[in-house]
Amino acid sequence: MKYVSTRGSAPPLDFTGVSLAGLASDGGLYLPQHWPQFSHEEIAEMRGLSYADLAARVMQPFVGEGLTPERLRELTHKAYSRFSHAAVTPLTQLDERQWLLELFHGPTLAFKDVALQLLGLLFEEFLSREDQGLTIVGATSGDTGSAAIDAVAGLDRVEIFMIHPKGRVSDVQRRQMTTVRAPNVHNIAIEGSFDDAQAMVKRIFADDAVTAKHRIGAVNSINWARLMAQVVYYFAASLQLGGPERKLAFSVPTGNFGDVFAGHVAARMGLPIERLIVATNVNDILHRALSEGDYSTGVVVPTAAPSMDIQVSSNFERLLFDVGGRDGAVLAEQLRGFDETRGMRLTNAQREGVAGLFASTRADQDDMACAMRWASEKCGEMIDPHTAIGLHAARAADLPDGVPVVTLATAHPAKFPDAVERATGLQPVLPARVGDLFARDEAFKELPGSYDAVRDYIMEHAA
Repeated sequence: MKYVSTRGSAPPLDFTGVSLAGLASDGGLYLPQHWPQFSHEEIAEMRGLSYADLAARVMQPFVGEGLTPERLRELTHKAYSRFSHAAVTPLTQLDERQWLLELFHGPTLAFKDVALQLLGLLFEEFLSREDQGLTIVGATSGDTGSAAIDAVAGLDRVEIFMIHPKGRVSDVQRRQMTTVRAPNVHNIAIEGSFDDAQAMVKRIFADDAVTAKHRIGAVNSINWARLMAQVVYYFAASLQLGGPERKLAFSVPTGNFGDVFAGHVAARMGLPIERLIVATNVNDILHRALSEGDYSTGVVVPTAAPSMDIQVSSNFERLLFDVGGRDGAVLAEQLRGFDETRGMRLTNAQREGVAGLFASTRADQDDMACAMRWASEKCGEMIDPHTAIGLHAARAADLPDGVPVVTLATAHPAKFPDAVERATGLQPVLPARVGDLFARDEAFKELPGSYDAVRDYIMEHAA
C-alpha cells in the first residue's frame, strides 16, 4: 500500500514512512492510493472477534508489508490491554433507537486513546528498526495532548512538544498533560486558540531550520496511522448491531473532522452506513460547508465543549480530495485561495460527493444542556458536553425507520464536571484509575501566541 498527498506533489510513501512523517512535504495530508475493500461475507466473518483481533483484521490492508499480520496482532493486543472495559469500545442503549459508543475507557478517558495507544507502539517499532529518534510536535484542544503524552511518555526514541491554548481546556484535560513528569515530555500553553496552535504545528513541518535538525512527527489526526485506528470502532459497532446486513447511522461530535472521516473510510471499505451525521457546536464551519457549501472561517467562540472550538478542520481536506476527483494540484490551488481569504466555496463535485453519506447539525449551549439532561433523566446516563452535541444531532436526524443511530461518546463526563453539573445537577466522579490527578504538581511553559517564540523554544529544548 502506497500513500499520496492531498496536494499532489509530495512523493508517495509506504505505511512506515507515512506513520513517521505525519504531514506531507507539500503541506498536504496522506491518504491511501486506493481504498481496500471488504466483501459482505468478509465483514460478516469478523463477528465474534475480540476488539484487538478485529483491529488487526481491519487495519492489515493499510499496513501492507510494514508489519506482519502476527506482529500487528501483538501490537493491537498490547495497545488495548490498558483499557478498563473488556469490550474496549462498548455500546450502551438509550432507547429503542439511540445508542452510545463509549470511547472513553482508555487511560486518559477520551476517544483519542483508541488510536494513540497503538500509535505510540508503532513509533517505537519503526524507530527501533532505523535506529533513529522522532520529535513530535502537536496541537491539542484538550484530549489529543493527554492521550499522546500518555502513549509516548518515557520512550527512549521519542520526544514530544504539546501546544495547548491557555485557559481553553478543562482543568482535567490540562492536568492530564501537565502532571506527566517524564524527561521526553514538554507542555506549552500559548495565548490564542486551538486554530492558532494547529497553524504553528503546520508551519513547523515546513520550516527548513527545524526539519534540518530534527525529524518531526505528528500525533494529531493529520497522521494517517492515527486516523486508521479510528476506523475500527465503526466496524465494531456495526457488527454488534446487526451489520453488515443492517445499516447504521453514526452521529459524531466533530471539531477537526478526523473521527467522522474515519467513518467515511469505513464506508469506502464496504461497511454499510446509512448516514454520517456531523455534529458541530456554534463554531459551525463544517455544518455550513456541508449544508451550504460555504467553508469560511469566523471567530472561535469558547464553549463548554472546547475540543470542538475550531474553525479550520484539518481533515476536511482529506474528504474534499477524496470526493472531489482526487486531483491534488486542483485542491492545492483551492486551498491556497482559502489561506489568503479564509473562505471558499465547495465545488459542485465536492458537494455532490458528500451529499449521499453526510448530514450535519449545529447545536448551541441550550441544545447541549438539554441533551445532557435527557440522557440523565430519561436514560440514567451521564454524558459529557461533546457527546451531548452528538446526541442532540442524533435525536434530530431525519432517517429511515428502523435505522439505529450510534452517537460516539468521545469523553468521560468527569473530564468536564462543571458543564455536566450545570446541566444535570449531578457531579461526575473521576474513575479511580486516574488516581491523584489534582494532587500532582504541574509543569508547563507559557508562551505568547507567536510562531517564533514556540519554534525557538522547541529548538532550544529538543534533544
